[in-house]
Amino acid sequence: MFKLVLISALFALAAAKRSRLELPQLDGRIVGGYDVNIEDHPYQISLQVWGTHICGGSIIAPDLILTAAHCTIKYRAGDMSIRYGSSIRNQAGTEVQVKEKDEHPSYNPSTMDYDVTVLVLRNHVKMSASAQIVSLVAAGSTEGGRVAIVSGWGALSSGGSSPLQLQAVKVREVDRKKCNSDYGGGITDRMVCFMDTYKDSCQGDSGGPLVSNGVQVGVVSWGYGCADPRYPGVYSNVAVLRDFIDN
Repeated sequence: MFKLVLISALFALAAAKRSRLELPQLDGRIVGGYDVNIEDHPYQISLQVWGTHICGGSIIAPDLILTAAHCTIKYRAGDMSIRYGSSIRNQAGTEVQVKEKDEHPSYNPSTMDYDVTVLVLRNHVKMSASAQIVSLVAAGSTEGGRVAIVSGWGALSSGGSSPLQLQAVKVREVDRKKCNSDYGGGITDRMVCFMDTYKDSCQGDSGGPLVSNGVQVGVVSWGYGCADPRYPGVYSNVAVLRDFIDN
């Protein structure tokens, strides 16, 4: 009887562990940050559905936006638009409709692997001091020890309210093995981890840019909670996903 109970308990534990990996919270992983102007991060855009902010993104070409697949997978291209050139997510700047969307064909919503989408705009972004293309990190770039800035209009605390003013926060790269251990597995080569003490991206930041030394190295993807010291923020690894993004 004890063996049966023990085996049942082990199965339950294994199932719980699988569930944790298969169903990560889509927090979008700016807590502990500060107000910034769009001129400081002119590549930043607000991705909107029917005029409501849902995620962030970055300008990677005059007619192309890089964001997260989990932001776009539920919507048709015609449902989405972007607002660029504004520090305020729901006013000023310029709104442009999305013409096409291209989620990574290997995107897995259960594991959050390959969490990137490229959006094609109906009209080109007009470049200015508040609207600029961000350079992407080179394919195969060395990881480790990087400091980066993540920006967006996400919640100021886990489950909290989202600001109107653009926010940014500095975070530091977390060793891949440690991050994988923190999450009990599931961190793939298509992911990189960053965090700092009580600083993180949060709900509504998903799809936004993680920029180090002037180049985008990550896309806000997922994590447990926001600024939880036990769990780093997880970002899609641009260096590994360049082939898809470029093509």
